Amino acid sequence: MIFATMLNIQAYAQNQNGSLSGTVKTSDGAPASFVTVVIKDTKKGTITSENGEFTIKGLKPGNYILKISFTGLQTQEKTVDVIAGQTTHTDFNLAESANRLTEIQIISRKSANQKTVTVGKSGILARDLPQSVQILDSTVIRDQQVNRLADVLKNVNGVALGENRGSVNESFFARGYSLGANNVLKNGVRSSSGGVPEASTLESVEVLKGSAALLYGGVTGGAVVNMVTKKPKFNYGGEVSMRVGSYDFYKPTADIYGPISKTIAFRVIATKENANSFRDIVKSDRLYINPSLLFKLGTKTELLVQGDYLKSDYTPDFGLGTVGGAIPNIPRSAFLNTVWAYNNTNTATAQANVTHRFSDSWKLNAVVAYQSYNRDYFGAERPVGTATGISPRSLTRSKSQEYTYNQQLTLTGIANTGRIRHQILIGGDADQSNTTSYAFKYDTPTGANYGNFNILDPSTYNTRQDIPNTRISGNTYTPVYRMGAFVQDLISLTEKFKVLAGVRYTFQKMPRAVTYDQDNNTTTLASNSLPGSKVEHAFSPKFGLIYQPLKSTSLYASYASNFTSNTGTDIYKAALDPSIIDQYEMGIKNDFWDGKMSFNVTAYKIKNSNLAQTALLDQFGQPNADATVKEFSGATTSDGLEIDVTGKIAKGLNFLAGYSYNYYRYTKTLASGITEGERVIGSTKATANGTLFYTFSEGIVKGLKLGASAFVTGKRFSGFQTLKPPYAARGLPVKVSGFTTIDLTAGYTYKKLSFLAKVSNITDELNYYVHENYSVNPIPPRTFMGTVAYRF
Repeated sequence: MIFATMLNIQAYAQNQNGSLSGTVKTSDGAPASFVTVVIKDTKKGTITSENGEFTIKGLKPGNYILKISFTGLQTQEKTVDVIAGQTTHTDFNLAESANRLTEIQIISRKSANQKTVTVGKSGILARDLPQSVQILDSTVIRDQQVNRLADVLKNVNGVALGENRGSVNESFFARGYSLGANNVLKNGVRSSSGGVPEASTLESVEVLKGSAALLYGGVTGGAVVNMVTKKPKFNYGGEVSMRVGSYDFYKPTADIYGPISKTIAFRVIATKENANSFRDIVKSDRLYINPSLLFKLGTKTELLVQGDYLKSDYTPDFGLGTVGGAIPNIPRSAFLNTVWAYNNTNTATAQANVTHRFSDSWKLNAVVAYQSYNRDYFGAERPVGTATGISPRSLTRSKSQEYTYNQQLTLTGIANTGRIRHQILIGGDADQSNTTSYAFKYDTPTGANYGNFNILDPSTYNTRQDIPNTRISGNTYTPVYRMGAFVQDLISLTEKFKVLAGVRYTFQKMPRAVTYDQDNNTTTLASNSLPGSKVEHAFSPKFGLIYQPLKSTSLYASYASNFTSNTGTDIYKAALDPSIIDQYEMGIKNDFWDGKMSFNVTAYKIKNSNLAQTALLDQFGQPNADATVKEFSGATTSDGLEIDVTGKIAKGLNFLAGYSYNYYRYTKTLASGITEGERVIGSTKATANGTLFYTFSEGIVKGLKLGASAFVTGKRFSGFQTLKPPYAARGLPVKVSGFTTIDLTAGYTYKKLSFLAKVSNITDELNYYVHENYSVNPIPPRTFMGTVAYRF
């Protein structure tokens, strides 16, 4: 009764007031988004939506002066009348074009803490989120001439680059945890990292650090990475560019957008890349196409349809290998795989996103998505040499097809209970995936044995160059079904005290894999000890406290639980239990000089009840060579500290910097050969980064751009990091020193034409990215990259 009475009083008060609404458009008729609209001489105001629309509610009847502004725009004012119980409509037309507005918005972007995080789903500002977040926008992507996702994530503190088997995918570690396929998203949907995602055409990359289980389910505890693609626009424009670089790197790109009608807009982005490498024989051949359509289905509903296709052919490269447990002293360019090795991938995605606004406060979003990923691989395995350099060559032939379907439904809105404000998120999601992996047989008597060679003797690298004949002998079909529902509420008790609370329920079903033997025409179910499908479910809560003593300062502390499924089986072929990961985080987010600089500090602790790793021995006590056979190695703890600094303290001056420290170690051990306090495979002790760009806007050097970037990677281990014997059972750890690379950039823009050049690793630093199984790949030497672009 009391609650109903409060709502009635609130509704009556609102009926005595009036509202203002309208649309802001550019000189060429396109919607003007993110323009500030305020009532002059008051604190009431808002920002236009992506559609250029605005609404200001709760105004007492009377005359007002409505003012629109944005840094770099011509300010406009209009006198309007507000009538009780009615909405007064008024429109504005800017003197600037849509392209000019976009340029101004990029230059005058909000501070890092004032941005809305798309990957957070609920529209919460970064400063109100009790979790560390970092957004790399198109300015960073353009200025640093990035080509790969790894080029972007080097700017994210707490994220370390690693290596995988054969360098056929990108490998990342956040807060010590490996970011698997579930942790990399594209426009909020799980995306395969196979074939190495194309990053040069992205609008931005968002990194939500720590646990994101409430929002996505089934992700590891380190971070979630969301790649945001460029969207259609209702004004004509685009860009064509040519990028060239060292080792015969060539990459033309075209980006064209515009309206098809008053309610339909399009965008098409295409790029073709061909390159050799500082590594002998290694080359890449890539084709990427990204078309999209935007439909205005009325004033409150829009449909975005987008897709992309990536064909990526790359020479698999296991690097320099090891000799007697150490990195060999051989040339950085030495290629140890077979000369004919190949890894060919095809990735296609399609996504439909419908957004309907019930009001200015409530919005419904529905997403359906599809992805296919095909991989065809043939080559030798990682080289591991004896003390004299002798290494066997064992071939691997594999082919796989993966299909994924995803559905999401979210409702977001704002409601008040008395003086308490609620920012609510309610949602559900589901995805289904199936993978078919093919098995091969060799026609030659030696099978996968390709002979031996000597890592220390280049004359033995290519003594054999024939390609053995193989044929498909069967396949294994593995389906997975996931679904979840979640609710979250950001409760503003006062302007200074806020609480974020939420919970997710996750259900996952993994039917027994089906294996087909083509030679015998038989079908069997995997893991006969399992009576049926593996079913897992869990609740993942999240709770956070936020205190904002000033509008520019936010202090927070939070707890989140993460549920992670473990694939594979134990040594007795029984399914593995899931791991429960608890994360504790606290931090402070600060804006200085009216948002021109953001300085954020985060401290965290992540506890994993059970970490599953490849088993050392099988059930018979023999060495295990099957990566799907695992054991729980014990509990782990990851402690760390992260510092973010971003901003623009002067016109034309942009910078970002960061530092992270991580101690990810075993705190309770179950597996043999592991000691408490030992660092977990893949973890990097410390990383740091810094980037500074300055663009001259006046005088004879107007349009000149200068920049520098530095990236620091701390000490790591390749392979296991055992502190004491028995070393022999698990392999000798290979120590890798830390390193720093420095990039210098210079460019010039004249009207619509621009040129940008970069020299990377200017000191020609020699170091390595490493994988747990001794893929030791040298970092690139000093290289050049240049881009010529024409915007229209």
